[in-house]
Amino acid sequence: MWTPSRGSNARRTTGHRRIADYLADDQTTNTDTSDNESFTTAYGEDYFFNAAAAGGTPGRGGMLPAFLADQGDLVEVMLELDEESMVVRSVTPTSAALYGTAMPHTPDAPRLSRCSSTSSRIRKKFAWLRSPSPAPSPSPTPAELQREAAMAARERRRIQARVNRSRAGAKRALKGLRFISRTTGTAEAAELWRRVEDRFNALARDGLLSRDNFGECIGMVDSKEFAEGIFDALARRRRQNLERITKEELYDFWLQISDQSFDARLQIFFDMVDTNVDGRITREEVQELIVLSASANKLAKLKEQAEEYASLIMEELDPENLGYIELWQLETLLLQRDTYMNYSRPLSTASGAQWSQNLGVGLSGAVPATVGGAPGAGAGGENANRGGGGMMTRRREHWGRGVRKAAARVRVAAEENWRRAWVLALWFAAMAALFVWKFVQYRRTAGFQVMGYCLPTAKGAAETLKLNMALVLLPVCRNTLTWLRSSWARFFVPFDDNITFHKMIATAIVVGITLHAGNHLACDFPRVIASAPEEYRLVESAFGAQKPSYAGLLSGVEGVTGIAMVVLMTVSFTLATHPFRKGEKAAAASSTVSRLPAPLNRLAGFNAFWYSHHLLGIVYALLLVHGYFLFLVRRWYEKTTWMYISVPLVLYVGERMLRALRSNAHPVKILKVCLLPGSVLTITMSKPYGFRYRSGQYIFLQCPMISPFEWHPFSITSAPGDDYLTVHIRTNGDWTQELKRIFVENYFSPHINRRASFSELGAAEPRSLPRLLVDGPYGAPAQDFRNYDVLLLVGLGIGATPFISILRDLLNNIKLADELMDLAMETTQTSRSEDSANSFSVSTASSNRKRAYRTSRAHFYWVTREPLSFEWFKGVMNEVAEMDKKGVIELHNYLTSVYEERDARTTLLSMVQALNHAKHGVDIVSGTRVRTHFARPNWKEVFTKIASKHPNSTVGVFYCGAPTLAKELKNLSHEMSHKTTTRFHFHKEYF
Repeated sequence: MWTPSRGSNARRTTGHRRIADYLADDQTTNTDTSDNESFTTAYGEDYFFNAAAAGGTPGRGGMLPAFLADQGDLVEVMLELDEESMVVRSVTPTSAALYGTAMPHTPDAPRLSRCSSTSSRIRKKFAWLRSPSPAPSPSPTPAELQREAAMAARERRRIQARVNRSRAGAKRALKGLRFISRTTGTAEAAELWRRVEDRFNALARDGLLSRDNFGECIGMVDSKEFAEGIFDALARRRRQNLERITKEELYDFWLQISDQSFDARLQIFFDMVDTNVDGRITREEVQELIVLSASANKLAKLKEQAEEYASLIMEELDPENLGYIELWQLETLLLQRDTYMNYSRPLSTASGAQWSQNLGVGLSGAVPATVGGAPGAGAGGENANRGGGGMMTRRREHWGRGVRKAAARVRVAAEENWRRAWVLALWFAAMAALFVWKFVQYRRTAGFQVMGYCLPTAKGAAETLKLNMALVLLPVCRNTLTWLRSSWARFFVPFDDNITFHKMIATAIVVGITLHAGNHLACDFPRVIASAPEEYRLVESAFGAQKPSYAGLLSGVEGVTGIAMVVLMTVSFTLATHPFRKGEKAAAASSTVSRLPAPLNRLAGFNAFWYSHHLLGIVYALLLVHGYFLFLVRRWYEKTTWMYISVPLVLYVGERMLRALRSNAHPVKILKVCLLPGSVLTITMSKPYGFRYRSGQYIFLQCPMISPFEWHPFSITSAPGDDYLTVHIRTNGDWTQELKRIFVENYFSPHINRRASFSELGAAEPRSLPRLLVDGPYGAPAQDFRNYDVLLLVGLGIGATPFISILRDLLNNIKLADELMDLAMETTQTSRSEDSANSFSVSTASSNRKRAYRTSRAHFYWVTREPLSFEWFKGVMNEVAEMDKKGVIELHNYLTSVYEERDARTTLLSMVQALNHAKHGVDIVSGTRVRTHFARPNWKEVFTKIASKHPNSTVGVFYCGAPTLAKELKNLSHEMSHKTTTRFHFHKEYF
């Protein structure tokens, strides 16, 4: 390629023609014309102009490789240009001439045709120019020989790289260099430019767009510095140092930016790094782009180590130690994207054939198969006769596939929800039966003659209220539910839905109150007051000899207790709703949640929910009184309210008393406290006597110094086999903030700076420690992980805590299984007769352990926004990566604050990440042995790969995090269950 260094287009063309004329003077007869024609054809003005537009070196002494038209070999001519003249500095054969036929021909590389005598004539004519001086050059020094060898080695690598380039590789690399199309979406080109033009009109001043607003104009709002780097690269192509551009120049920039070809994108990326436009990238320039990429992705830690990572890139791409890399080397690395993006723990190693075999069960009906060519492809006149029959057949097949698909969906839905269905059916049947029973009973009373159907409706609703006021306590009796989770009842009752069922019962209570109180206040009481004397005598025994007034009815025991219960329950239920319970935090985290008005936002938050729920204790006391003083009921055994609620109420009160006794009888000792990045407090405590738990369960903590009433749930992050308890607490609430303040400010040595690192805080010796009370353990959905063949554990941010204990437990199980296997082999080898009983016991223990752990594989996905979050469980990640030799546990960390791996803003970071992990075994982002993915996971792809890798298996999907993702994961679990042979069972963590 002709790379001009200076001068106008006319000078560049003249320079080429001078070479041609100089060669023509020494030629004979017809070679003059043919060679000149060959030269002019191969190197016309258009060619030189386009080549010059690709870039060059300003100033003197530019390297100008001129490829003449020889069939046999090529030469490289070095020219030095100034304003008025051009000097030929050297003429040397290129690698093609040096290695002859060793250079293979590649279809992708264009080949110029020329006569075989041109290069030889040039070398003959300019033989004296092979050294800087006209005199013959002395023998090369060892340093020169070494450099020539390095250059030759690089040239061989370049040739091999061109041979290995393929269209498929370029297509994959194109996906890995998407710093432009990511911002443009999928709209048409004209529509995209119209949007850019609209932004230009809004941002431009006096018809000029500033460099600072370029990123916002093209849609890269969050990457201002990176966009400015693109701006500077495109300006350098124009040989200009621009600060503002017109709309026409912006359009020219946009055409280059929106070019979808791999070479165009690669050239822009290269030009961003090559700031001095010399066609070479040095370590300093690589370091500068690493800093730019780290700033765009808000990775401050990488900026501090940019120099080290730049050296790593140069070490990989510049093994000859020439001090620079070229475009083809960067291209080679990008073409190897599939290699360096191949994580140490891939999602799946299954082949496409295995995928299609598993997915074919559900997907075969998506595209109708055509056998024997097109419909109606028979011979001759039979074609028309078969047309109608073929159409009917296809319709029947399509209808049959639809029926089978619907049946599959129904089957999967039944498998997933049959436990919920029978529990809800039983509940609705009980409410309906009680309502009908009381309705029929009161329809036969004398009061029906006075109050009509309002009376049996109110009494039927009251009977359902008694049932629901009893049932609403059961889902929050956590000790009872924890015990039932370990019994045979877990196969029939969906204990994971206890909070959902609790909310459904509360909703039914609201409906019952509306019917009961509404009918009494709006219908029954007015009818009694307005009844005729002969009608009133029918109910005189219930309301007294004198007809009561409306105020008299409300001021009675029944009226006062009823109104008080309604008021207290309204307050409690309202503050328990999502907008009030989550408060401002929910409004800030979600755009769909509106902020509460100013008077109400003071009542929002967990404390309001917690304390208002304790008002229900007063409600139950009033309910017993209200149920004793009833209208139209005189016999004690007909007053059944206490019969409904006595057992659940005693059970709930007993659990609260057990919490108080248990937490005080078995105190814990705080062993270690660490403050981790991201305001996470890790507390390690001694395990209370007799404290047994399963992985995935949680405990309640109370700090009497903060509040003697508040108990807060936290997942246990230690394994059941550990002799201590560990919890990780995210300090984002008033109680947790106060707990952090107590530990950090009051109980660490005063010489420690408030801005000290977490390691210093963790190593500090506390003067004294607050008292903590522990209540639990309590059952959670994740504790049933042993019931599944494969686990898919998904945690968002601090939501990873329930699954850390599971990972530790699985890791301990792996270690124990290996130890048992080694012991069994030792026992079998040392003694086959005398110790056969011991060998049998060891093998039996191993098999029992395997039966206890049905799980064979676990996939853990941790998604977080903060890079420092990876410090929370760094030790667990490294331990799993080191000890899990069989690959039972697959760890996947995702950092959502970074642009996706196909974005050019992370392209260089992905290269550095792969190279550093390959060399040192450490991820540059997380600092662990587990490589970090960039951006959010493609959950559809995750489920598909797991289904293909584990056909005919049952996968337990456990999730802890924001509700938005829970819906997506649940839908995917149902979808993939009926599309594949793998069954996905979704569970969400509730506290």
